[in-house]
Amino acid sequence: MPPTTKRSARPHSDHDHANCVTDAIARAEAVCAERGARLTENRRRVLELVWQSHAPVGAYEVLERLRKDGTHAAPPTVYRALEFLMEQGLVHRIESRNAFVGCPQPEQRHAAQYLLCEGCGDAVEIEIGGLARKIVSRAAELGFAVAAQTVEAHGLCSRCQQIGA
Repeated sequence: MPPTTKRSARPHSDHDHANCVTDAIARAEAVCAERGARLTENRRRVLELVWQSHAPVGAYEVLERLRKDGTHAAPPTVYRALEFLMEQGLVHRIESRNAFVGCPQPEQRHAAQYLLCEGCGDAVEIEIGGLARKIVSRAAELGFAVAAQTVEAHGLCSRCQQIGA
């Protein structure tokens, strides 16, 4: 089965990013309500800040943005919010960058697979049918219990290839 792109690293020029963020927040509210999880104002704001762009954002960058908004947040507050958002499947952590991206399909818990551009820093979440199950299955054959997985492929997006980044 061919990969299915779930998230565009570089949205088309007609991309309505305000609508993109609004949709992400609405989906998060629905997911949390369905699961009985509390999306507090702080957690909602952290999620908005993660969704501000389609590139991974670090926890300290989120903290700095909160402070620019006049919020007197401390690092533990941001980390707790990000931990909650990950537990609910609303964001994924890009391990190699120690950064976070919003999940475009939080309704379905899944292992994230990413294409990471070394030129511009963008991330594209993709789905490769059955890959996560195959990793768990092969690991079990070797006596290994997979607790979590994030597959990251590093390279250059088409735009960075065109400009020779």
